[in-house]
Amino acid sequence: MGARLRRRVFPLIGSVGLILVGMFTTTWGPALIGRAAWALPYDLWGTLVATSRLAHGNVGGVYAPGTGLISLPGAAVILLPAAGLISALGLSLAIPGPHNLHPSVWLVAGPYEIALCCVSLFAADALAEQLGVLFWRRGLLSVAGASILWSVSARWGHPEDAVAVGLLLYAVLAQSRARNGLAGWLAGAAVCVQPLVLLALPVMLAVLPWRRMVPFLVRTALPSAVLLGAAAIADWHDTYISVTSQPDSPVINHPTAWTSLAPQMTNQNVAAGPFRLATIVLAVLCALLIRRYWQQRGALGADGEIAGWSSAQLADVLWWVALALALRSFFEPVMVSYYPWPPMAVALIPAATLGWRRLFAAGVVAGGLTAAAQGPSHAVWIWWVPIVAGLVVLLALARPRGSSSTIAVLPEPVSTA
Repeated sequence: MGARLRRRVFPLIGSVGLILVGMFTTTWGPALIGRAAWALPYDLWGTLVATSRLAHGNVGGVYAPGTGLISLPGAAVILLPAAGLISALGLSLAIPGPHNLHPSVWLVAGPYEIALCCVSLFAADALAEQLGVLFWRRGLLSVAGASILWSVSARWGHPEDAVAVGLLLYAVLAQSRARNGLAGWLAGAAVCVQPLVLLALPVMLAVLPWRRMVPFLVRTALPSAVLLGAAAIADWHDTYISVTSQPDSPVINHPTAWTSLAPQMTNQNVAAGPFRLATIVLAVLCALLIRRYWQQRGALGADGEIAGWSSAQLADVLWWVALALALRSFFEPVMVSYYPWPPMAVALIPAATLGWRRLFAAGVVAGGLTAAAQGPSHAVWIWWVPIVAGLVVLLALARPRGSSSTIAVLPEPVSTA
């Protein structure tokens, strides 16, 4: 146990630091600048309401009015332990506001959801270790990862994004060790928590032989099918509307160049679902090109699978995963400040293989993008265009050097705990 903790000392320190900073900036921090109310991630409250209903057996209430949940049911499932404790303590889930300046429920839900987000730090460190990144450079990777994770966790309260990306990274790690069955289940759990990771699945499929793609896809689809099917049986109307339309507001959030093309809904909302489906199709087309690219470079064997992953090949796969996740920010009709986080978190890992300077530069760009994304502007050229440009710069900094056909094989599987 001690050896495992030592191996993951950096993400562990990063997690503790993020919890402390997150709780400070949301509670005591606002008082230092003269604000009476805590600066809380309001988005979390709707998911907590959905989780509370689920904990009490009300499966049909997950998508019913009052939750605002548009992700898959896994987003509520991961908060069940917190909901159980909240219920046992009799804490109120009333929305923070003028009459609820310091909701005590945050003192329970806050540390839990921030800690939950930190699974992505442990997954990134496990991959960096597998890639042979120097020990202290992994420390810098954890610092950079924890810094940008603040936006997702403490600022906006979307642990489902971080958990999904963490599970996706563990799935890539399992795949690099020829454990395709485990990789499929991990990817399926990631999709069930937050379907944004669907953009990265074509990249994982691109390094599988055709005969293994169907079993992989079955494992990937099964968790979501079971949970979503249960919710749909209990409340078809609200489940269908929430999952397929996925309403978003360009008035509250940030419009992009594609906002005017999205289907219009009531209350000035637009339907983001059709654009997200189109982006997944684009990711599939990109994966087909990636597969051909790897075949031409000799990275794939005769059966279409990487045989004995090299460090260069794993770094290359991670970079393409980051690019696929960035498609969301490139083509989303409405953006929220935490949307650029997934590709940034993944891109930092291959950047860590390129040396201290490249990782430091990538970390600075990622930190700058995180700060810039919190800006209030609704002007496309002032907010969205710089964010997209920054992601392009980060991806360029993280692009692995050399050929995908490098023959140095990764070490034998080791525990990732």
